[in-house]
Amino acid sequence: MTETSLHNANPSDFAAIAKVAVAAGQDEEWAGADPAYLRYLLARGRLLVAVRDGAVAGYGAAIRVGDGPAAVSMLCDLFIDPRVHGGGIGRALLTELWRDEPRRMTFSSLHALALPLYTRFGVDAWWPLLYLAGQLPAVPAPGGWAVTPSTPAQVAAAELRWTGTDRRADHQAWAARPHGQSACVYRDGELMAAGTAAGHGGEYGLVHLAVLPGASDAAARDAVLAALASLDAPAGRARVCLPAPHPAVRPLLAAGWRYQDMDLFMSSEPGLLDPLRAVPSPASA
Repeated sequence: MTETSLHNANPSDFAAIAKVAVAAGQDEEWAGADPAYLRYLLARGRLLVAVRDGAVAGYGAAIRVGDGPAAVSMLCDLFIDPRVHGGGIGRALLTELWRDEPRRMTFSSLHALALPLYTRFGVDAWWPLLYLAGQLPAVPAPGGWAVTPSTPAQVAAAELRWTGTDRRADHQAWAARPHGQSACVYRDGELMAAGTAAGHGGEYGLVHLAVLPGASDAAARDAVLAALASLDAPAGRARVCLPAPHPAVRPLLAAGWRYQDMDLFMSSEPGLLDPLRAVPSPASA
C-alpha cells in the first residue's frame, strides 16, 4: 500500500496546497488558493498537508472556537486531490486534526464522499447552510434600525460579552480581506448585532454576524436585513450564508435573492450553532 505522511504546513507548502485547492474547485478568494487565507489558518489554528508519492495530495485545517471544556473544533478545510479520492487521505487528516477534540463541527460540501467520512468521526448533519446572493437595493430595510462602521476590536468585544467567545483574531482577519468592514447594528439606539462584511467580487458579503442573546425571531431577521441593506457592495450585489431555518431567509428569497449553493452543518451535538440566530462564516463559523 502507498503510505501517506502528514506534516504541519508552512509557507513553502502554499503553492502545492493551492494546486490541490484549484483541482478541488477552491480557487476563489479566502480559500485554499489564497495565500492570505492560508496565513490566517497557520496563525489561528492548525493547517496540515498530506504527502503521497512525494507530492502534496491533500490538506486540512481546523481552528478552536472558544476556550476550555466548551471549546469547539471547527474543521475549516478538508480537500483531497480528486485523482486520489477514496484512498484514506481524508481519514488520516481528520484523525490528526480532531484528535482529543470531542466537540466538533464543520460545514460539509455535498460531495458524495464527505458526509460518510464525517459521520465516522462522530458528527451528524443537522441543517443546510444556504449561500444566498442578490441585489442589495432589493433588501427590505427595517424601520428603526441603524448600522454604523466599527472596528474589529469593538465588534469582537460585543460578541465576547454575548457569547463568552473571543473572536477578535477572526474579525481582524475578515476585516483585512478586500472591502473588509466591521459594523454595529442598532435598533432604536440599542446594540442588537455586530459583525464584519468583506470579500472580492462575487464573494463580497456579510461574513459573520453575532446577535444579542434573547433577541426575538423578528429581531434576528431584521438585524440581518439591516446589516445587508447598509452594505456598499461592488455592482450592488452581495451574499450571505444563512441556516435554512433562519428567519431572514424568507424575506430575502421574497426580495429576489437566490441560493447559489448549500453545505450541511455537521456537529457532534445539535446546539453548537443556533440555526435561528447564527450568521456564520462557512470557513470558520
